[in-house]
Amino acid sequence: MTQGTTFAKLAADPAAIGAGDGRTTVMVVFGGRSSEHTISCATAGGVLGAIDRERYRVVPVGITREGAWVLEDDDPAALALDPENLPEITDNGTRVHLPDSVRSRTVRVSGTDATGEPATIDLGEVDLVFPILHGPFGEDGTVQGLLELVGLPFVGSGVLAASVAMDKHFTKIVLRDAGLRVGDGVTVTRHRWDAAPDAVRDDALTALGLPVFVKPARAGSSVGVSKVHSAGEFAEAMRIAFAEDDHVLVEGAITGREVEVAVLESRPGERARASVGGEIVMTGVEFYDFAAKYLGADGVDLVCPADLDERRLAELQDLGVRAFEALGAAGLARVDCFLTDDGFVINEVNTMPGFTPISMFPKCWQASGLSYPELITELIEVALAHAAEGTDTRA
Repeated sequence: MTQGTTFAKLAADPAAIGAGDGRTTVMVVFGGRSSEHTISCATAGGVLGAIDRERYRVVPVGITREGAWVLEDDDPAALALDPENLPEITDNGTRVHLPDSVRSRTVRVSGTDATGEPATIDLGEVDLVFPILHGPFGEDGTVQGLLELVGLPFVGSGVLAASVAMDKHFTKIVLRDAGLRVGDGVTVTRHRWDAAPDAVRDDALTALGLPVFVKPARAGSSVGVSKVHSAGEFAEAMRIAFAEDDHVLVEGAITGREVEVAVLESRPGERARASVGGEIVMTGVEFYDFAAKYLGADGVDLVCPADLDERRLAELQDLGVRAFEALGAAGLARVDCFLTDDGFVINEVNTMPGFTPISMFPKCWQASGLSYPELITELIEVALAHAAEGTDTRA
């Protein structure tokens, strides 16, 4: 997007900012440096289009792939996930400046006005940040740490939970220690792979058999993930995964239904809540990859609610909340599982799941009686409640 729209309007008419009008100010942050940049933008488009404007004043902030924080136009349609034109945050010349200490929540933006002169605009105090960022440099605790340093409350998990959940290797360690069942797999560092690729391949396939899934430890949206059917495919799968991260998981294939449950934090003193289950039903595709998740590829259906009896649903919901608690998560998470003949196996936990129109997290809550706008309001109000109570280490 170009700078000319939002910044020029605010420079010409500072009252258009809307600060002090009694609404809660929410700064929605999206984009980012990870390979999930476009998905973050699409998620933001959904949130911007559905957030209650009578209740909340919105400040949209994009992060470019190079890490520049820019003031974005408040235009949900421009962020729609079009396979022919994926949304992208470009450097429009503005710069958003966070508070310089915990004594202020005032956010400013600098740029050039209509005459070409430098200008700085006071955007007013921000009550809450909604960081809709997926992947490294956003979902992994980095932005959360930045917000904690300047004292801005935010939606979602804090530094530790975000970082651990982002790394599938450490997620398994934490969940396993909490007595939760996770899938078998081995972690391979780049150094180990470079030093002895044949030995790594042989050891992994001996331990896990075929097929296996090779995936970056710290990536999401199935970016960098490959299904390996033969030893000859292993090296290329590792190359793809290492392009995203410096350590990679090799996991044995699990036979079972792919089911997911969405978890929401509750008010202070109350236990987190879990939605009905959702199921990914695949017909004609190898696995739930990027195209299937976001580009409407054929052969994948998101069934919500999933066909689970009362006992299985209660078990899935309890498992989701226990995983949420084991990680020390906050705000929201989607817990992905396999339902095998021997019960549920946790695959991974996403602390900032997608909010696109075809994403499972909002679908699960809609099927549980919470509409998309209500879900956004609930996330904001719960985060504000924890910040007000002083129980939120994120603020």
